[in-house]
Amino acid sequence: MKLPDVICKLKTWSALLGLGLAQLTAVAQMGMTEIAVPPGPVAAELAGPVTLFYPTPVAESPLKLGRMSLRVALHAPPQRGNGRLVLISHGSGGSPIVHADLARALVEAGFVVAMPEHRADNYKDPSRPGPDSWQLRPAEMSRAIDAVAGDARFGPLLALDKVGAYGMSAGGHTVLSLAGGRWSPAGFRAHCEANLLGDFQFCVGLATQLTGSWLDGPKTWLARQIIALKFADAQPQAYADVRIAAVVAAVPAAADFDMASFAHPRLPLALVSARQDRWLHPQWHSDAVLKACGAACEWLADLPQGGHGALLSPLPPGLNGLLGELLNDPPGFDRSALPALDRAIADFFKRHLLQ
Repeated sequence: MKLPDVICKLKTWSALLGLGLAQLTAVAQMGMTEIAVPPGPVAAELAGPVTLFYPTPVAESPLKLGRMSLRVALHAPPQRGNGRLVLISHGSGGSPIVHADLARALVEAGFVVAMPEHRADNYKDPSRPGPDSWQLRPAEMSRAIDAVAGDARFGPLLALDKVGAYGMSAGGHTVLSLAGGRWSPAGFRAHCEANLLGDFQFCVGLATQLTGSWLDGPKTWLARQIIALKFADAQPQAYADVRIAAVVAAVPAAADFDMASFAHPRLPLALVSARQDRWLHPQWHSDAVLKACGAACEWLADLPQGGHGALLSPLPPGLNGLLGELLNDPPGFDRSALPALDRAIADFFKRHLLQ
């Protein structure tokens, strides 16, 4: 090969390498925007916005949201990634921002991430937690897929026949339903009648949310009355969306499920547990699901020093009182381990959605 030809090929390779590196750099940028849920027969019940995080070629800049801050390219145009969507279901009273670090790991892996705002169980309106929300949440995830599919910017970039779903806490309850789990309000009542003191924060905490005042000590008897009155419905609740192809349930609320329904999950199911979780003790929740499904489930991570808020990243600053006790990190928990966990979650979805 003549020298001019060699130089020409080197220039070509250099240009292609530079283009590839530029594309990789562009994909690493994270865009953020909101889309509305489209009109439909249940639009009045499922009207919350869907927050999207996605690959974009636009440079990020700091964004301040209340006490929280992150770096995103706000309302930037999307760029094609790996062609797959992952949904995230926030916890009770939660918001999309506390899952931004996981969203970044997913975006860096090429995914578009969609987070529906769960009606009357979010940080703006926490008025209807528990079974009222649990019944709505799976359909809200489906409506989020519909909203993304109908958006002219995102729909053409995605194949929506295989969608992933991640949920934390009450969001874990959501994705366990999507995995084929059956639950009922009466299941919650039966669990709490038998284990009120052992799973105190879950049982009494939900009664507290329904009354608007903390029930503790001598008021525990009132919690029993509320649970008996509000959670009598024994009708099994089940939901399926054939587009959901893999789920990860992190520190999920699960004690109200019929554990036999997890013996043969209808799709790949992974769990993340935290040993120091005082809100949803693993014994009654994540461990019970893992015991029920055995080898059919994947135990993606167990955080020996993690509390219930370990998967909130970034963790809201300044949490105090009971909420701070339940969500702030226990002594000894090292948050530097979370990026590796986020990548493991992204890898789980890559294995099951891209192959």
